[in-house]
Amino acid sequence: MTKAVCVLSLLCALTLPPMHSAAQTLTILHNFTGGRDGANPMAGVTLNAAGGLYGTTIAGGANGLGTVFQLVRSGDTWELHSLYAFNGLNNPRDGFSAYAGVVIGPDGLLYGTTHSGGDGNGCMQWYGCGTVFHIAPGRTARAWDEGILHRFGDADGSNPDHGDLAFDHAGHLYGTTRNGGAHQQGAVYELTSNRGIWTETVLYSFSGSPDGASPLSGIVFDREGNLYGTTEDGGTNGWGTVYRLMPSGSEWTEDVLYSFGNGTDGFTPTAGLILDASGNLYGATQDGGTGGGGTVFELSPLADDSWTFITLTNLLGPSSGGPNSNLIMDNAGNLYGTTSGDGSQLWGSVFKLTWSDGAWSYTSLHDFSGGMDGGTPYSRLVFDANGNLYGTTYAGGAYGYGVVFEITP
Repeated sequence: MTKAVCVLSLLCALTLPPMHSAAQTLTILHNFTGGRDGANPMAGVTLNAAGGLYGTTIAGGANGLGTVFQLVRSGDTWELHSLYAFNGLNNPRDGFSAYAGVVIGPDGLLYGTTHSGGDGNGCMQWYGCGTVFHIAPGRTARAWDEGILHRFGDADGSNPDHGDLAFDHAGHLYGTTRNGGAHQQGAVYELTSNRGIWTETVLYSFSGSPDGASPLSGIVFDREGNLYGTTEDGGTNGWGTVYRLMPSGSEWTEDVLYSFGNGTDGFTPTAGLILDASGNLYGATQDGGTGGGGTVFELSPLADDSWTFITLTNLLGPSSGGPNSNLIMDNAGNLYGTTSGDGSQLWGSVFKLTWSDGAWSYTSLHDFSGGMDGGTPYSRLVFDANGNLYGTTYAGGAYGYGVVFEITP
């Protein structure tokens, strides 16, 4: 049964109190200490074929500027290996503060971005405009080598935020920057490699209105090679957009599929988008909605290339407490996500949305307390083969610097 039968967002919206599922178990895999292991992860973790986890922190590490780490299972426990420590203040050509996670490339290397660092043109010398990097195993398994693919300058985009990079089938990399570009409102870019030399092309520079501004999240591809994403600001009403970029020869054209209006639809969509097999888009907003804590929404394509917007649920919580990162979908079509400040204790939550009998129902899988279980999860989630969920929290835990957690059904 298609969910697009709900035409009016108010009829499809649910504002429900948190409901807990006793069948869920939260386990802390690692408590960050703020030392060499890192501190304050903003991004989620990436699962490798062996069941290990890779991630980033924005602080801590040997130089206090963030890390790339690996978690590997050892019997009934997990061991953290710090693979790389950023050093962008002492080495201006390096980056620091990796807001986004790392992705595994076709070559098996880890690829990611830093929000700051680098020594690109037009950037503050000590702060920088950020970098795109990869790291590869070095002389020892626990010390990897970094290579810089691109250092952003003010004109070609600057300060990539928490959106992960995306590879296409040809091995090209795509991402977004929060700032910079031709109009200083952020950009979408592509990186292509020729014998190991990477070249950046700006596909689109945002101007604010009506096309949007400040894309914090990454992009997602459809089968035709179009790109979809969100902007935190801008659009017709100034509260953010959902956009599409379509290739046309050597150029790209942008369509605004939806402009948020600061009403029951929500506003400030910092989370990115996911696509289902029918071409429907799913995303979330950090703010607004009837519950004040953001919304989860669906955009469905129509035959005339217009789109129908549906509010799936209104989240309860404070302003800016809603989802910060992408949702995920299981094989049954259920949606999962995190909120950064919603939940019964206002320290964020992990939630599930289930479609049944013509409506979506909300279940809280865990409400964080800000204590030993962690707090303020900005991260996306990831499934393993057994249906376990993994993510991070920015704060809380045994030392107050965040955790990596697992939720077992």
